[in-house]
Amino acid sequence: MLRIGVVGDVHGQFDAIDARLLDAHGYDLLLFVGDFAGYRQSEALRVAEAMRGLRTPAIAIPGNHDGVTAVQLLSEVLPGTGAARELLALGQDRRCARIARALGPIPCEGYRLFVRRDLGVQILTARPHSCGGPRLAFARHLRARYGVGTFEESAARMLSLLDGADPSLPIVVLAHNGPTGLGMARDSIYGCDFKASEGDFGDPDLRLFLDRARARGHTISAVVAGHMHHTLKGGGTRTWQVREGATLHVNAARFPRYERRDGAHVAHHVCILLEG
Repeated sequence: MLRIGVVGDVHGQFDAIDARLLDAHGYDLLLFVGDFAGYRQSEALRVAEAMRGLRTPAIAIPGNHDGVTAVQLLSEVLPGTGAARELLALGQDRRCARIARALGPIPCEGYRLFVRRDLGVQILTARPHSCGGPRLAFARHLRARYGVGTFEESAARMLSLLDGADPSLPIVVLAHNGPTGLGMARDSIYGCDFKASEGDFGDPDLRLFLDRARARGHTISAVVAGHMHHTLKGGGTRTWQVREGATLHVNAARFPRYERRDGAHVAHHVCILLEG
């Protein structure tokens, strides 16, 4: 049995104590779904340096808060700011590289396949820096760094990674945001809770990839992601795990991940057991 620990959106809430406690759980592998930072990149660097102290093998993917400034993030969210988005994206490559250096041996990148025969699993990282919804966020960075400019190209890039997959090993997808197709309600695993109209706020390219991978005969054991926080705007709690055929979808984004429970300090993470 393979034991995987999944840490959802951090937003600054991770330190050396978290690293020691996660190591003490004895996981075979740790997955981080991104958003190390809140709105200051200094938070991402501090979190990355704490993660660097982990003894447990770990893989991460950048979230929409990582390697970007607060103003840049705002331009990605607001409509009609296309020219500003391109201008504010300058420097994102450099900021992402600083986070990668702070992480040391922990890889943090999209569109990668990690074949871990020693652990009996493969981890495929999806599109990084996802904001969710119907528009491709951080387009300039994706074009420059990965050659991806559309959802179709993103899905094709992920699908091409399967050419190097080991057919005897299960595949776990690590994404920042999950796929479309898992519900339209505000409390759906990737449903929109910040608009009265609600709707599906998953990633269309990840859905395309999953459907095409299955059509080729690949089995995706799990998709682990975050981005859409468990606590909903206006009250309530999000559904955070869904079974879709042979695939388990897990949203690990409980934030704040620190809380007080029965007088004790608790830091949230998810444990996945992979059998067979």
